[in-house]
Amino acid sequence: MRIGIACTLKPTGPLPAGAPDDLYEEFDSPTTVRAIAEVFQSLSHEVVELGDGREFLEAVLRDPPDLVFNFAEGTGVSRSREARVPAVCEMLGIPYSGSDPLALAVALDKDMTRRVVESHGLTVPKGITLPPPPEDYDGDFAEFPAILDEAGLPLPVIAKPTCEGSSRGIRNRCLIKTAADLGPTVVELWKHYHQPVLVEEYIAGDEVTIGLVGNDPPQSIGIMQLIPQQSAADFVYSLEVKRAWHNVVDYVAPARLPPEVRRVVEADAMAAFVGLGCRDLARIDFRIRDGIPYFLEINPLPGLNPESSDLLYLAYRMGLTYHQLIRMILDATLSRYGMK
Repeated sequence: MRIGIACTLKPTGPLPAGAPDDLYEEFDSPTTVRAIAEVFQSLSHEVVELGDGREFLEAVLRDPPDLVFNFAEGTGVSRSREARVPAVCEMLGIPYSGSDPLALAVALDKDMTRRVVESHGLTVPKGITLPPPPEDYDGDFAEFPAILDEAGLPLPVIAKPTCEGSSRGIRNRCLIKTAADLGPTVVELWKHYHQPVLVEEYIAGDEVTIGLVGNDPPQSIGIMQLIPQQSAADFVYSLEVKRAWHNVVDYVAPARLPPEVRRVVEADAMAAFVGLGCRDLARIDFRIRDGIPYFLEINPLPGLNPESSDLLYLAYRMGLTYHQLIRMILDATLSRYGMK
């Protein structure tokens, strides 16, 4: 079988002037492409790199593969950017791995995702989404404290861009403890990420992530707990933490959860996966307070870097190799199309 790999590679060279230093945080490195290609080649498949954007379009129009293995994040700030590769594949009748355009578009928008999963019975933190103001906004932030009161949001809260992944925009300073800090933080996020900002109640408690692979139904590969090495108070799984995790956090799997809490996390993850129409794989994040899992987000296009992906940190701790996980995803895709 000829398998094409669709991915968005990190550009080389300096960042554009004025851009945040996490501009390319979601994008992949050649390391990931090589690792996935090696798995497929070991299974006697032919592999071709397709890239993303115009390069991807030209490649699949010129010589379509038998299957597209998709982990392309897309560029820009469009909330549908992750849906572009699947949309093209559907138009051209090319089988592809992972979720369809609608599931990817909805899941990238944290506000839309909250509404969907809450309708399926999951518990979500209280929150409000603040759309960007006009470009000439020069307010003094005086209106922001009232926003918290009107929304019934208790401090502390956490602010994050609505349509980003890989913790883009989520820094330690996004944990807001005073009403006076809300305005400057939200406006800075508006300026850098050009999209609405979700302001959520901060859920103090254990943070866990669960990986699901497969279909009808998907299977859990395990639950991983993120345990701060220092004080757990005010812990945020921020970009600073991810970039220096060896010195900041321990990844523990299986998670140290009571059996009844573990069962609820698994059931809620399954409900989110099915409710959003995900396929083949996803990673779902929760915070647990007083035994109740609070849904944070779902990533149906999780990173697959063998050295820096949360899904792989989980898989390794659950005894899976990189080869085994990628093959599980491929097998789920092929079975779904009746190609296995």
